[in-house]
Amino acid sequence: MSTTMWAKRFAPALLVAASACTTVGPDYAPPGLPAGVATGSTGDFEASASPAISRAPLPARWWRLYDDPDLDNLVEQAFAANTDLRAAAANLERAQALTREVRAASGVQTSLDGSASVGEASNLGMGHPAGVHDLFSLGGSISYEVDVVGRIRRAVEAATADEQAQAAALDLARTTVAAAVVGAYTDACAAGASLVVADRSVALQRQSLELTERGVRGGLFPPIDATRSRALLAQLEAALPGYVAARRLALYRLAVLLGQAPQNYPAKLTDCASIPSLDKPIPVGDGAALIRRRPDIRQAERQLATATARIGVETAALYPTVSLGASAGTTSRTIEGLVSDSALQFSIGPLISWSFPNRSIARARIDQASATARAALAAFDGTLLRALQEAESALTQYSHDLDENVRLRTARDRSREAAAMQTRLARGGAVSSLEALDVERTLAGAEAALAASNSKLAADRVRIFLALGGGWETDAP
Repeated sequence: MSTTMWAKRFAPALLVAASACTTVGPDYAPPGLPAGVATGSTGDFEASASPAISRAPLPARWWRLYDDPDLDNLVEQAFAANTDLRAAAANLERAQALTREVRAASGVQTSLDGSASVGEASNLGMGHPAGVHDLFSLGGSISYEVDVVGRIRRAVEAATADEQAQAAALDLARTTVAAAVVGAYTDACAAGASLVVADRSVALQRQSLELTERGVRGGLFPPIDATRSRALLAQLEAALPGYVAARRLALYRLAVLLGQAPQNYPAKLTDCASIPSLDKPIPVGDGAALIRRRPDIRQAERQLATATARIGVETAALYPTVSLGASAGTTSRTIEGLVSDSALQFSIGPLISWSFPNRSIARARIDQASATARAALAAFDGTLLRALQEAESALTQYSHDLDENVRLRTARDRSREAAAMQTRLARGGAVSSLEALDVERTLAGAEAALAASNSKLAADRVRIFLALGGGWETDAP
């Protein structure tokens, strides 16, 4: 068939198909804020009035605010070897490969096939003698699907959005791992700091017990005072194993975050007794910056885009498909005959196919996709609201814990002064050893409470940084 004849025969059909091109299903638009947020404030957090909290933007590598090179190095090690990050990176690579597959399926498709066979044929109704004959064939085809109703476009749109959701999941994993490393590091050092305080309280109580026993031997104090002092010493010593275990567990957790066996924790941290702290207020930005930054919000939004595109993919099943293609082939009893003009056949032109699906099933699938999109929108709203709640809660808790810490520090200082005064009076016999023992018990309790408060503040800071959702802005592993 000549080119002119082909054009005259099939051009009208192609023009009709092209004029009918459209994209079925809803066009995606980014969702607005949930009603409660849209009418509320996405500005400053309620706790931003605290002098310990700054409205400055959160830096990308927020852990560097601690000004601790060892901590910086640990976070970078985790980014390079953490197993959760490796899995998230592999999931992103898989999503990228799926996107390439969908895009490739929308292009020109080619095929080439050939065969050789031996068979026995009858001469009934044939011009060839009966007997065993060789048969050779060679053929190829090329085709291109015209995206009449946008099925391919919606499929590419869905795959691309899913790939972007996986990228956000990788960012979320980076955020979580960074906070987990800082948290494990902080917990180990906080347990060490509490252990130092407990050791000091034990040492002081041992000195007090020695003085009490000396007074009992000298007849200044009754024997029961020494018994009470030993009981307090045993109580203080009982707290030591808990701090040792807490530090070791934190080190185990840190080692696994670094992609190591639990026992391969950094050896230098076994003596860490200084809690990482900030020398400036925590920069938190505002609610609008939080919404833009949190990768889980971005992931939920991209999942909504994926679900919306799937509606178009399912809707396209109600319409026919149009393909342009050409095929050529040759069949002969000899290899030489494959290239002869008499053995060659070809075809070219558009192909319109319509599977005439069960419309009830197709409509049900569209309804399923629509319901999935509505669920994805609800999940997006919930993710955004929870993000704001987590940030507000973490900042408010930190603000109140700071106030508690100031009061506990004052109580500890006053207890120290009282203990020093009581010790001097007890040596002179002006007060009973029982009164001195009560003061010592109060001091030990104040020291332990302050150490626990310091540990709580350290954990609060990590919780704030995790809620703010930063740390993924660095180069991906």
